[in-house]
Amino acid sequence: MNNQYQAWIGKQSSTKALVTAYQADALTATLDRDDAPYKEGDVIPPGWHLFYIREVVKLRDTAEDGHPKRGDFLPPIDLPRRMWAGTKATYHKPIHVGEHISNVTTIESVTPKVGKTGQLVFLKLKNEISGEDGLATTELQDVVYREEARPGATAPEPPPPPGEAVWKRTIHPSSVLLFRYSALTMNSHRIHYDRTYVTEVEKYPGLLVHGPLTFTLLLDLFRRENSDKILKSFSVRAVSPIYDTHDFMVAGSPNGETGATLWALNHEGRLAMSAEATF
Repeated sequence: MNNQYQAWIGKQSSTKALVTAYQADALTATLDRDDAPYKEGDVIPPGWHLFYIREVVKLRDTAEDGHPKRGDFLPPIDLPRRMWAGTKATYHKPIHVGEHISNVTTIESVTPKVGKTGQLVFLKLKNEISGEDGLATTELQDVVYREEARPGATAPEPPPPPGEAVWKRTIHPSSVLLFRYSALTMNSHRIHYDRTYVTEVEKYPGLLVHGPLTFTLLLDLFRRENSDKILKSFSVRAVSPIYDTHDFMVAGSPNGETGATLWALNHEGRLAMSAEATF
């Protein structure tokens, strides 16, 4: 198959930021944690670089869905629905409050496919986050673009949980939680906060819980239950969407001496996200 997006492969974009205590404290509050306020030199948890290395574009450069317009850094994929599909993260070194960090994002691949729901395009991005002491985190991120939902189409039933939960938390995905997470990540995708848009234009039954928010909640569950462990890697795969219309659960269990399996379940107890951690 001829890939019309070949010219976009290898393109790079870079961002720099200062890691502040204020942003870490705001996320701590949003996650309902009781941690002490962060101070200069404190290590931020793995994965929290996301709240500093943010995609910031001018308002005029956003598309109707709230995402940055395509055709600048991201390829001009002519499919309306964009969804985060998963991340494989490796944590090399800690990041500290007060540190200047940078991120280089590279387009690794753009792959058109045809699935049961119609045309699809899979976009793979590589993020390399560095601190003042060198490479801190490497991420491989998958994004999928889809056609509009077909009238009367039904999604396949998600699979059951992968095992028996040893740790678990119930999450209430209020519109306030979704708004705060959108603000913390500078994510203006309207499917997370604009109920009229998400139900009438993209035809979803409610506001979508951000995939990265569920990822963050799984990371947080691991921290709550394994505070003495140093996380080395965390691989997450989105399985099915979660909406703000019902509570959901994050859960997990140990997997050997140096690993853990975690997952998120929708209100019917079916799998929404799966994750593997090593420490």
